[in-house]
Amino acid sequence: MKKLKSSITNMVLVLTGIAVITGSILAFVNHITEEPIKLQKDKTLAEGIKTVMGGGELSVAKTDTVKQTDAKGKELTYIIYQAQDSNKKDLGAAVESTVGGFGGDLKILVGFDLDGKILGYTILEHAETPGLGAKADKWFQKDGKGCIVGKSPESDVLLVTNDTRKTDNKQGEVDAITASTITSRAFLLAVNNAYEAYKATTVDTNPEAPKECKADHKKESKK
Repeated sequence: MKKLKSSITNMVLVLTGIAVITGSILAFVNHITEEPIKLQKDKTLAEGIKTVMGGGELSVAKTDTVKQTDAKGKELTYIIYQAQDSNKKDLGAAVESTVGGFGGDLKILVGFDLDGKILGYTILEHAETPGLGAKADKWFQKDGKGCIVGKSPESDVLLVTNDTRKTDNKQGEVDAITASTITSRAFLLAVNNAYEAYKATTVDTNPEAPKECKADHKKESKK
């Protein structure tokens, strides 16, 4: 068999062939793994909705999409999952909200009752520093130092204690994660944004109030 001469043309042809073959393999692998990945995401979301809505038997009665523009003019998209119990009674909604955190996008799912109080939350995606910003999945829960469960973005100032709300100049009420104030601000922004999106949807009845936070923890100094 005659050996190919070394030339730019031959090199380009060989590299093109390798790229085509590699691309075909990657496309095949992506096709094979696409469905299992989607199923896993759907399962994680379903479990997340149940968790943030307080557990128990429930179903998603309706899914809404709300688009809003932030202060920088960026369009943000929120997905609202209206939840009902086994008797078809409205419970409120779980809202997907995404903001930019310290290391990248921070996506949360937060549950609201019909009065706008927070039932619970879970972190769906984050790129925060392990051991610091990653603590957000526990820090703001019922037993966490920055507990927000049972509070309402409407009546409570869900900002870190170093910040003030511009609309009424009230001081923030939430302890920031130690050494992770940026992540804490991003998380609380995602919660407040989720609430604004939730207010754009319509629900009717009045459910049982969520379990409130434990007694306030001693405030820690922030830098």
